[in-house]
Amino acid sequence: MSGPRRDIVILGSTGSIGTQALEIVRANPDRFRVVGLTAGGGNPELFEQQVAEFSPAYSGLGQDASVEAAGQDCDVVLNGITGAVGLRPTLAALDAGSTLALANKESLIMGGPLVLDRAEPGQIVPVDSEHSALAQCLRGGSPEEVRRLVLTASGGPFRGRTREQLAEVTPAQAMNHPTWDMGPVITINSATLVNKGLEVIEAHLLFGIPFDRIEVVVHPTSVVHSMVEFVDGSTLVQASPPTMLIPIALGLAWPERVPDTAPPVDWTRPETWEFFPLDDEAFPAVALARTAGERGGTAPAVYNAANEVCVEAFRDGRLAFTEIVPTVQAVLSTHDVPFEGESMTVEDVLAADAWARRTARHLIDGVIEGNR
Repeated sequence: MSGPRRDIVILGSTGSIGTQALEIVRANPDRFRVVGLTAGGGNPELFEQQVAEFSPAYSGLGQDASVEAAGQDCDVVLNGITGAVGLRPTLAALDAGSTLALANKESLIMGGPLVLDRAEPGQIVPVDSEHSALAQCLRGGSPEEVRRLVLTASGGPFRGRTREQLAEVTPAQAMNHPTWDMGPVITINSATLVNKGLEVIEAHLLFGIPFDRIEVVVHPTSVVHSMVEFVDGSTLVQASPPTMLIPIALGLAWPERVPDTAPPVDWTRPETWEFFPLDDEAFPAVALARTAGERGGTAPAVYNAANEVCVEAFRDGRLAFTEIVPTVQAVLSTHDVPFEGESMTVEDVLAADAWARRTARHLIDGVIEGNR
């Protein structure tokens, strides 16, 4: 049974998450009403169409608009913004007391304890398919019964390649993801497996499981979205065809489900699930993320910010694919992590973010000069 219709604010409405969320609203007008829409401004025509269709009480373009919209009186704020700019809207939604359906993993990873300290128990609902899967599986046991979390990774378009074979990868090739249709930054992050590294940190923060009990396995077909292993040897698996509609709908309706959100697995057809170990030598991003997460403080913010700069440089042809993660590692290696036992502020996080971006750009310029 569904409860009263929920008023929702969608941040990043013209992106992949936002447009799919509006599909769900469009199909379920009795369950959801859009009261706020914001976007970055890259597709103003689409944004105008969305505003005209849904007539939200608040709409606007840009980061400031997203912060203001996130603080509106509503039931759920869906943060579908990509990148570090999602931090302030995340905090605004939490401070306003709304349920935060979080697709913007960067804001949690950057803010860490700063974000968690603002959140009431159960206020953050994950929208990443992997973390939505974990949240669903965790319903099957108490926290004390959990042995480990197992995140699945498709392996991206370059699964099975050696590091040497990745040297000549182009942005077009990196954008050709085999199972998911996502925005450019997330798609490239999936190709480098930086996205999976970010998800390891996110899982630690969301569910309070130590890093040494969070595993990553490669599952090319992306049918199993993640698993929870319990102390008695039982493992619960969440499976569905690769679509973001299910985790988005769950984020909007949590803890309820929205009927007929997407087609289920067709169990009448032959189906094979394959799992492979992660190749840390060819794809070192996950191991580096664990290091950043274990260091804590502003290290995860530096990991994320440096990577965003590196992805931009790769897309512009200024940095090789195989130089993305080493450059992030170089930035991290020069970062002095403060705040051990101290409280971080938003300004501290944003200062570390800005420092990491400057440092990454400096290193990239050095790489370019050295190759000339």
